[in-house]
Amino acid sequence: MSEIIAWVRTYIPDWAVTCIMMAAAIALALVLHRAVMWTMRRLLARRSEFWRNTLSRLRRPVRLALILILVGRAADIAPMDATQTALVQQTTLVLFILLVGWAVFIALDVASALYMRRFKIDVEDNLIARKHVTQLRILRRASGTLIVIVTVGFALMTISSVREWGFSLLAAGGAAGVIVGLSLQPLLTNLIAGVQIAMTQPIRIEDAVIVENEWGWVEEINATYVVVRLWDWRRMVVPLTYFIQTPFQNWTRETAALIGTAMIHVSHAAPVAAMRAKLEEICKASPLWDGRVVNLAVTDVSAKTMEVRCLASARNAPQTFDLRCEIREKMIAWLQADHPAALLYDRNLTEWVAQKDGKASPAALLAEALANRPASDS
Repeated sequence: MSEIIAWVRTYIPDWAVTCIMMAAAIALALVLHRAVMWTMRRLLARRSEFWRNTLSRLRRPVRLALILILVGRAADIAPMDATQTALVQQTTLVLFILLVGWAVFIALDVASALYMRRFKIDVEDNLIARKHVTQLRILRRASGTLIVIVTVGFALMTISSVREWGFSLLAAGGAAGVIVGLSLQPLLTNLIAGVQIAMTQPIRIEDAVIVENEWGWVEEINATYVVVRLWDWRRMVVPLTYFIQTPFQNWTRETAALIGTAMIHVSHAAPVAAMRAKLEEICKASPLWDGRVVNLAVTDVSAKTMEVRCLASARNAPQTFDLRCEIREKMIAWLQADHPAALLYDRNLTEWVAQKDGKASPAALLAEALANRPASDS
C-alpha cells in the first residue's frame, strides 16, 4: 500500500491524495454498513421486539461509526503531517465515544417505550399503571442525564489538556471547586429529589393534587420540575423539591375514587327525609355515581337556616366535581318545585307560604311571596 501511495504522489498532490483516500474510506463504510445491517436483520429476525426496534433505530449511529473507523484508518496512511494526523484521529475518537453514548441512549429509550406499552393510564382504574409510568419516566430521565454526563466525560478525558485541568481541579479542591458545587446545587438537588419521588411516589402521573391552593392534575414529571395541569387549562410549573419539602394535597394517592361534598343551606321547614330520598334518586340516575357512597345529614343549625351536607362518591376527581354540581342543581330545582318554603330564610315569609290553601303551584307561591316581601324585612 505504501508503494502505491508513493507512486500516486508523484503525479497527484498530497492534498488530492488525502481527499481521494477519505472519499474512498467513506464509500467503503457505506457499502460495509449495508452489508452489516442486512446481516443483522437476518440474525435478529426471530429475536425479541427490543432487538429489532433497537437495530432499526441504530442505523444512522452504526453508519457514522463505520465512517469514523475507516476515516481514522485512512488518516494513518494518508500523506499528512503528524499534527494533521493527530487532529483527525482525536476528532474521530471523540465522535466515536459520543456515538456510543447515543447508541446506549437509544437502547434505553426503546426499552422504556416497550415497557410502557404494558400500562394504560386512560382507563378508570389506572393506579398501578400511573405508578409504573411515573417511576419509568423519572428513572429514564435520570438515566439519560447520567449517560450524557458519562459520555461527555469520557470524550473530554481523551483530550490531554482537559484531562490535566480536571485532575488539577480535583486535586486543588479549593475555591473553584466550591464555586462549581454551589452553582450545581439546585440541579443536583432536583435530580436527587426526582429519584426520591420515583422511589417513594408522593405524586404520580395524572394524580389530582392541590398545590398553592390550585387544583389540577400532574401532567409531566421532568428531571428538575413538575407540570401541573390546572382545571382551567393553565399550567403550573413546580420544582421537584416542592413535593419533598412542602405539604400538599394528593386526592388520588391510593385510589382514584373520591367522595364529593355538596353543601345546601335551607330553612327549618325543609323535609330532611324527603331530601335524603331525593339525593339517592339523583345519584342512582346519574352515570357519574360509582354506587358506593351516598348520604345526607344536617351538619349545622342556626337561628334561621340548616346546613345540609350531601355526600356522593365517584370514580375519579373530574367525575366527583361534576357529580357535586349535578346534585346541587337538581336538589335546588326539586326544592323550588316541590318545597319552596325550604328555600326561604325569612320566617315570616315561610309562615305566609305555609298558610296558603295550596291551590297555586309551589313555584308560583314562592314568586308571590318574594314579590310581597314586607319592606321592614328587606
